[in-house]
Amino acid sequence: MIQIEIINKLVDIVGKEHVRTDKEDLIIFSYDATSMTGMPEAIVSPANAEEVAEVIKLANEKLIPVVPRGGGSNLSGGSIATSGGIVLSMMRMNQILEIDEENLTATLQPGVITADFNATVDARGLMYPPDPQSASMSTMGGNVAENAGGPRGVKYGVTKDYILGLRVVMSNGDIVKVGGKMVKNVSGYDLIRLFTGSEGTLCVITEITVRLIPKPEAKKTMLALFNSLDDAANTVAGIIKRRIIPTTMELMNQDAMTLIEEFKPVGFPTDAEGALLIEVDGALADVERQADNIIEVCKDCGASEVKVAQNAEESAKLWAGRKAGFGAFTAKAFTVLAEDATVPRSKVPDIVRRIQEIAKKYNVRIPILGHTGDGNMHPNIMCDGRDPEEMKRVDAAIDEIFRAALDLGGTLSGEHGIGHSKQKYMNWEFGEEGLNVMRSIKKALDPNNILNPGKML
Repeated sequence: MIQIEIINKLVDIVGKEHVRTDKEDLIIFSYDATSMTGMPEAIVSPANAEEVAEVIKLANEKLIPVVPRGGGSNLSGGSIATSGGIVLSMMRMNQILEIDEENLTATLQPGVITADFNATVDARGLMYPPDPQSASMSTMGGNVAENAGGPRGVKYGVTKDYILGLRVVMSNGDIVKVGGKMVKNVSGYDLIRLFTGSEGTLCVITEITVRLIPKPEAKKTMLALFNSLDDAANTVAGIIKRRIIPTTMELMNQDAMTLIEEFKPVGFPTDAEGALLIEVDGALADVERQADNIIEVCKDCGASEVKVAQNAEESAKLWAGRKAGFGAFTAKAFTVLAEDATVPRSKVPDIVRRIQEIAKKYNVRIPILGHTGDGNMHPNIMCDGRDPEEMKRVDAAIDEIFRAALDLGGTLSGEHGIGHSKQKYMNWEFGEEGLNVMRSIKKALDPNNILNPGKML
């Protein structure tokens, strides 16, 4: 329990209006996009790195847990206060500090909303490729902490591929700057990669420098329809085998498309067993050539039809449907568990088949979506968290999905992170020896275990 004298000291650091302890405020910060909850004891909203450092020093001295939090949109329970303590809301630190067009970089604070940042750089003819589906509400700091990805990961990679520099606060309150605007930097240990994806367990991110790229000249969106979901899944490997790397390649099964059409009609066919939503970008001539080759591969692999968006409006409509997937599922189920198992691209057909078998075995509804161009599957389990018998089957199904992914040479997460929800599987992937390495790093950098305790390890 945080004592009143600690609350008063927090008020001295950030101001009275930026420390909240009312029950209503605590409830708002007690959940994220998962079905898990954890009640904090105080919400603290710092304005700068120096205030973050003072809060962390106090928490470390008094052994108070601190959970850094951005938009709260993560899907692994990473931003909920499972051990009570302080939720450190970074939303006041929301300024884009610089866009450096000479070096193609941007420096910004962690509370900047991803979509706002994307719009700002887009207006300058630039692009920040990572594009999590929650871009309208997720923050850039949260993206770095979770190493977020998104549909464009096929061609462009994930957040870690664009982070050039960070300013962070360590568990003892030290402010540490790593990296900068340099494209090449191999000095010392790669702390940028260590902190990116550390889910708030090693440091608090207070400033980010990212790499930008020129905005592609053109893009083209296609929707390939299949009478067999297996054919759709096999097409993913077929396209990659032809040495074609699309910007995005999204798989949807019939159940997913039907639910989306009921929720937000965009023209997805409800009679096709599977579909691939594919986009290519780049120079105009390259886009046309890649699109033609992709259409050919899709038809060779059994596509019944390949629809090509004729303009930006048609393309945006298709993507609005894909992004509405989670909302469509939650509209039809009391509980939706959005999982995140990733396999090598050649194993996409195998994991799709396994998910279908597991759904049938445990009698659970699992619409299939996925960034299949990079092997990242998102089986969404529709269920009722109030039904203990059903949730027992759901838990068993999730266990088998992750076991199947690992057996196929995959990993527990491609972009959602581990957080609280996937801790029990970490030993399956890394073994006790691998976990001990991670525990040693955590112990060295956060000896009192105040930073987001109970997450990841």
